[in-house]
Amino acid sequence: MDDALATLYTAHVTIQKLRYDRALSEAHFDNAVVFAGALHYQFVDDMSYPFKVNPQFKAWAPVTDNPNCFIVYTPGLKPKLLYYQPVDYWHKVAGTPTEPWVAKFDLIMLATPDDAKPHMPKGRTAFLGEWDERFAAWGDFTPNPEAVINSLDFDRAWKTEYEIVCLRLANERGARGHRAAEQAFRDGLSEYEIHLAYLRAADHVDEELPYGNIIALNESAATLHYYHHTRPRFDESKLYSFLIDAGASYNGYASDITRTYSRRKDEFQSLIDAMDVMQRGLVDAVAPDVNYIDIHLLAHRGVADLLHEFRFVRDLDADGIVERRISSTFLPHGVGHLLGLQVHDVGGFMANRSGKTIAKPDGHPWLRLTRVVEPGMVFTIEPGFYFIDSLLAELKASDNAKYIDWDRIDAFHKYGGIRIEDNVLVTDTGRENMTRNAFAHVS
Repeated sequence: MDDALATLYTAHVTIQKLRYDRALSEAHFDNAVVFAGALHYQFVDDMSYPFKVNPQFKAWAPVTDNPNCFIVYTPGLKPKLLYYQPVDYWHKVAGTPTEPWVAKFDLIMLATPDDAKPHMPKGRTAFLGEWDERFAAWGDFTPNPEAVINSLDFDRAWKTEYEIVCLRLANERGARGHRAAEQAFRDGLSEYEIHLAYLRAADHVDEELPYGNIIALNESAATLHYYHHTRPRFDESKLYSFLIDAGASYNGYASDITRTYSRRKDEFQSLIDAMDVMQRGLVDAVAPDVNYIDIHLLAHRGVADLLHEFRFVRDLDADGIVERRISSTFLPHGVGHLLGLQVHDVGGFMANRSGKTIAKPDGHPWLRLTRVVEPGMVFTIEPGFYFIDSLLAELKASDNAKYIDWDRIDAFHKYGGIRIEDNVLVTDTGRENMTRNAFAHVS
C-alpha cells in the first residue's frame, strides 16, 4: 500500500468506526467482533476448500487470505486485529503484517484460534461472521444481529475514497486480463487457454478471482453463468463468437467486466456494435437521484429497439415489444447490481438501514438493485441480448410467436448472445465509467 492509498485508508477506517458506532448504538450493543472465517474441509478428506474471507472483515483490513482472524471494536477505543499465525510446517503461514495500514490497529498475534478468547470484549457484543458454538463461551455474543447487519449493509452502498481507488485498480487488473483474453480468442485458442491467458495478464490465480470466469465460445454464451472451460480448440470455420465475463480483485474489492466479440465482421458484429452504443447510453443515464429501476427499464427499451432494427420481430414497434414483454426473452436478467467487497454487493433492495426494502418492478424478478442512486455508489451496467433455447421455446409456444422471425433467430443461434458490462461510480455531477477508463489506461 503506497502512501497515498494509506492516507485514504486512514479516512476509510474512521468512516468504518462511525458506521459501527451508529449501528451498535441504535441496536444497544457495546462492542463488535468481526470474524474473518474458518477453513472448511472436503467430505472425508483432509484437503480444505479455498478460503473466502468474510466481507465484513475485509471492510476493516486488507487481509483476504488468512482464516481465524478477528477484528474487535469498542466505540471510542482503538480496534484490535487478532492475527492468526500458527506454528505449522505443513503449510506456509501468514507473515506478520508490517504495512502502514497495520498502525490503525492494536495487533495481537494468535498461535491457535482459541488464543483469541482472552482478548474478547466485555459487555453486549455483536458477533459478525460465521458462527461456531464454541464462541458462545467467549463472551456475551449475539451472532449476526439483524439490526446491526442491516445498518452496515445499507451504508456499504456508499464507497469511501479508499474503496473507490481499490475498485479502480481492480478494474485495471481486469482490463489487462480482458485484453489478453481477446487476443487469445483472435488466435483461435480454446476456452481453457483463454482462461489461462486472462489469469496471467490479470496476475491472479483462480482462488483470487472475485468470481469464476465465464469464458464462452459460440452457443455457450447463451448460458448466463457458464463456468466450463473446454479444452479442444474449435475449427476456424466453426468459431463464431466469444463472451467473457471476468473480474479481478484488489485488496478484497472486485471488478466485474463483460465483453463480447465476433470472429468476423458480420451481422453479429453489427449487433454487438449496436449493443455497445445502447450500453453506453445506459451509462450516460446514470446521475445522482436517478432511480436504478428506470435504467433497467430503459435497457429493455433498448433491447426492443434492437429487436425491431435487426428484424427479429415483425409487425411491432419497440413500444409493442416492451408491452408484450418480448424483450424479457432476450434480456432475462437485471441490468446490474451494486459492486464492492462482493461482486453482488449487499444492500441493493434496501430503502433504509432498518431493513425495509424496495420492491422489484412487476415482471422483472432478477433485478438486483432497486435503490435511487447517489454519489459514492458503484454498480454495474450490463445489458444482454441472448438466444437461449429454453426461453425461445417458451416464446414460440406463446401468443407472441407470430411476431418473431424464427429464421432470423435460427441464423443467430450459433453466436449464443451478447453482454457488455461496465463498472460505474456515481459522482456529484454524473458518473465515472471505471471500466472504460481502465481499458483506455492499459491500452
